[in-house]
Amino acid sequence: MVTRLLYLARHAEQDLTVLGDPELTEAGEPDSGLSERGRRQATLLGERLRGRPFTAVHHGPLRRAAQTAEIVAQSLPGVPVYATELAGDHLPHDTDPVGLPPAYAEFLARFSAAERVDGPRVTADAVGRFAGPVSEAASGAEPVRELIVTHTFLIAWLVRHALDAPERRWLGLNLHNAGLTVIRYSPAGPPSLVAVNDVAHLPPELRGTGLPPDYLV
Repeated sequence: MVTRLLYLARHAEQDLTVLGDPELTEAGEPDSGLSERGRRQATLLGERLRGRPFTAVHHGPLRRAAQTAEIVAQSLPGVPVYATELAGDHLPHDTDPVGLPPAYAEFLARFSAAERVDGPRVTADAVGRFAGPVSEAASGAEPVRELIVTHTFLIAWLVRHALDAPERRWLGLNLHNAGLTVIRYSPAGPPSLVAVNDVAHLPPELRGTGLPPDYLV
């Protein structure tokens, strides 16, 4: 087994100007691509990652994730890019709202019964696929680097999972568009958070998108 360095990036800024008549997902949710600012964010994220020896880039099926991955991959020549439902936008856990602040309870109530079953199932499969050292690699090999371009929920869940925090603590972990999180999975010990929500590659005017204005730091 060898160490896995899992790079997680939230998709860049979505183009919300087209949501008056957007393409829709199977769940009836808007599925638009990136805004111009989002394209700049994705380009800068790619430049940040240039030269890292990635084995693969994975992305969810929604257009904003796919377009982010496509732009980032331009800075990673030769690295294969894969679309996977495992990196999609799913409810990661059917969290009991009892005892949570009203805003969280209202948020959780929006999800259908099917989403509360299917989302945790897919997320568990994602954890099984990506969260841990790489077992099929030869002992002593260099760390395996993989990039997942995904959504806030999966990144929050994987951070919570790495910390072995209570399941409901995926709530309240908020990620910036094109923010970078890195988790190191070593055979020798528990996971390590190398970086969380890092936006050092973005100039101030491209930070804080996808979140309320007071989240800009």
